[in-house]
Amino acid sequence: MSEPLSLPRDATLLARSFLPGWAQSLLLFLWRQLWAGLFAGIILISLIVTSVLWQEEWALARYDFLVGLAVLTQVLLLAFRLETWEEAKVIALFHLTGTVMEWFKVSAGSWAYPEPGVLKLFEVPLFTGFMYASVGSYIARAFRLFGAVFAPYPPFWASVLLAVAIYVNFFAHHWLPDIRLALFAATLLLFARTRMWFRLRAWHWIPFPLAALGIAFALWIAENIGTLSGTWIYHRQAAFELVSLSKMGSWYLLFFVSFTTVTLVMRGQLRRDAFRPGEGA
Repeated sequence: MSEPLSLPRDATLLARSFLPGWAQSLLLFLWRQLWAGLFAGIILISLIVTSVLWQEEWALARYDFLVGLAVLTQVLLLAFRLETWEEAKVIALFHLTGTVMEWFKVSAGSWAYPEPGVLKLFEVPLFTGFMYASVGSYIARAFRLFGAVFAPYPPFWASVLLAVAIYVNFFAHHWLPDIRLALFAATLLLFARTRMWFRLRAWHWIPFPLAALGIAFALWIAENIGTLSGTWIYHRQAAFELVSLSKMGSWYLLFFVSFTTVTLVMRGQLRRDAFRPGEGA
């Protein structure tokens, strides 16, 4: 897409550089991705650093420190207006849905948190809710930073129904047949025509299911950071063993739950009709 834009500050600064246009766009994309994932990045870095530095004899448990750090990070993001109150509503929703899933999955033996901690409930440390919330924070901030538009978007009720079915299947497959293959197919059928439009130096787009797959891969990498740092472990997972690639399918499906949760609060970027660059976001 080649339509010029009224450039924001970061793009304007790059435009004054000697870099060719394609390099400017690439740097803008990477910068905004990192900035959108600020909350998630802080959590991931804290998992790595604490896994290396923390000592068992210290008075404060590592898990409890991570809870305090997550709360402090959330407060500072709001205080410095790096996150809006509207985005904070999304985080609250993720906290609820993510924590409930953690309680169930840990009780079912899917994974475990092996370290001690005072701030644990049903064997789940309370910082885990913030890990899910950081995904919602990334999506909500990316909406704003990239000026994202999703079009043509299917009927909203259909996307909500799909998200509910995916979320329920994460629980129900422990007793009932796993329908994730049908859910994979449903994501493709429902969003086959949907494009995710985003602004850099000009408008660009990517098929929405492909964008979801890319984010699922990033989440799979983040999950490996979690397991390799010993923060949580999967059932029968050996030390330094990568998380199965099949888990990326779970993250792909969970992305649609995450995205739909965001749109419950922030729906302005969804368009039923086709989007044409230049008509405004």
